[in-house]
Amino acid sequence: MRITGGERRGRRLASFRGSRIRPTSDKVREAIFNLLGQDMTGLRVLDLFAGTGALGIESLSRGAETAVFVDHSPEALQLIRRNLSLCGYEGRSTLLRKDLSRGAPFGQDPLEARFDLVFADPPYRKGLLLPVLHGLSSGGILSPSGVFVAEASREETLPERAGSLSLAKARVYGDTKVLIYGPETETEHD
Repeated sequence: MRITGGERRGRRLASFRGSRIRPTSDKVREAIFNLLGQDMTGLRVLDLFAGTGALGIESLSRGAETAVFVDHSPEALQLIRRNLSLCGYEGRSTLLRKDLSRGAPFGQDPLEARFDLVFADPPYRKGLLLPVLHGLSSGGILSPSGVFVAEASREETLPERAGSLSLAKARVYGDTKVLIYGPETETEHD
């Protein structure tokens, strides 16, 4: 697993052995940033169900100002810490251990800040994305122009609209469906 763009492009990240975590593949991560745009300069990023931290670290490599990584697994947080150290991003990052099975605990420090970009890549087929989407759409966590990127199984469905968010783009890569929500109402699906 490598960083696919930005100042740390090509840097190899540590990952879990075995199948305890399903990290976002390099191909899907690169496709996500092709959809979002390559320049993340100055953005505040929230990486939920962070796993290896690859999405947040990729954002930092592409210029994001800060990233908050949230996962419930102590092993995942230890791995994220290691990957941040490999890339030299410890000073621009915060790690939180939170159980996200009922949605993100928005409103808790440091989750009371507004984020420009939020990633969520939970375990597939467990119904974990909908509570996060509803939490984001109820306001307060996303900046006015903020974007939410969700990864799901290709069979999972999420609503086209949730509060102030609407589905802007949807793409399928193998078993992975990438859904991008934003404040705009134009949609683009494949």
